[in-house]
Amino acid sequence: MTWNGEARLAEQWGRVRARLQTEVGEVEYRTWLKQVSFAGLAGDEVVVMLPTRFLRDWVNKEYGDLIAAFWQQENPAVKRVEFRTGVPAAARPAAPDLAEPAPAQPALAPQRPETMAALDQRFTFETFVVGKPNEFAYACARRVAESPAMAGFNPLFLYGGVGLGKTHLMHAIAWELSTKPRGGRPVSVAYMSAERFMYRFINALRSQSTLEFKSELRSVDVLMIDDLQFLIGKDNTQEEFFHTFNALVDAGKQIVISADKSPSDLSGLEDRLRTRLGCGMVADLHATTFELRYSILDAKAQRAGVEVPPKVLEFLARKITSNNRELEGALNRLVAHANLFNRQVTIDTAHEVLHDVLKAHDRKISIQEIQKRVCEHYNIRIAEMSSARRARNIARPRQVAMYLAKQLTSKSLPDIGRHFGDRDHTTVMHAVSRITDLIAQDAAFAEDVELLKRLLEN
Repeated sequence: MTWNGEARLAEQWGRVRARLQTEVGEVEYRTWLKQVSFAGLAGDEVVVMLPTRFLRDWVNKEYGDLIAAFWQQENPAVKRVEFRTGVPAAARPAAPDLAEPAPAQPALAPQRPETMAALDQRFTFETFVVGKPNEFAYACARRVAESPAMAGFNPLFLYGGVGLGKTHLMHAIAWELSTKPRGGRPVSVAYMSAERFMYRFINALRSQSTLEFKSELRSVDVLMIDDLQFLIGKDNTQEEFFHTFNALVDAGKQIVISADKSPSDLSGLEDRLRTRLGCGMVADLHATTFELRYSILDAKAQRAGVEVPPKVLEFLARKITSNNRELEGALNRLVAHANLFNRQVTIDTAHEVLHDVLKAHDRKISIQEIQKRVCEHYNIRIAEMSSARRARNIARPRQVAMYLAKQLTSKSLPDIGRHFGDRDHTTVMHAVSRITDLIAQDAAFAEDVELLKRLLEN
């Protein structure tokens, strides 16, 4: 391969890395993807390398498809990406790292290595959307940021499922403490993932610098450890964390922890550590409600200066219910597609662009669910689906539900009629015919029915 060919690949790799950093965010990029190295192109296969087997397997599992997709967009000749362990040969031309420009200033002093550099500027209290499922955790995080090491709030233990806002609150606390001096001096904050804590501890053991490691962490005012569940099964690292925990609490320093489960449910942690973790404030973040998901999407669209129709926000909020991270990622993809191809953001484009995400959330639809969704949409009681009332504000939603039942289920007309107060099949036929006519005549009504259909269909 000529030097020009290698230089071209290096430039492509630089753009791939820049897109990865934009897509996953600063924190995830620094934690998992910064150490990925480009090793070369063999036929139609790109080879990338990572320094450890753990990192190789994790990046391949979590980001392999994304890296491959970005490479194929940069270079259509690439068909697959091979992940290997090691470091590329020194003779290989270095890829310009567009995502990580060389720092103009010296690195942070050793005593504060894990603070501001690891934080994502998007994750502040101001950008956190508060709702019923997370209001208690938010209030606790605010209290710790305002008064660290306060009685009853040390340690603060935040727990909940993936993508519900734990890391956002952790970063918000760190930003608040790091940027606002207390008592005439700045607060020193050490923020890191549990995996990073383990990695640095093992390095300290290998380099015989454990004293420096202990001194560094125990000199901070606030220690923050994200995703503590990664320490399960790591007995030596747990031991070191336990002693660091005790030293800081005894010295009146604040500790903030996050995990996917409460301390009592983290089986695999030593009992003494589990007990200490539960002795402060434990706050959980529940699964999001429709209202909270809608608010999150609306806030994100407003911050980005993008106009997204309310019906599209409603569609996404109802359809993607797993976690906020996936929800925001879906909105990012939809908006990016609209900008790239100069198209309007509509429910149709959402269904087209997000077909893979929506497919993962598909489930078999039932007539009962159709009735429930229609009643919620038109704000009527579920009992009206079977009632004899013929007022228009009741009869029209009932007809919509019958129409959707015919469109989205394999039930026969008599079966559908039985779910609507034992109505005759001819009544269902009339409802289907009437709604079909209205869809053709009234664009706004057609959009309403289409929204309901998109929310319900397989």
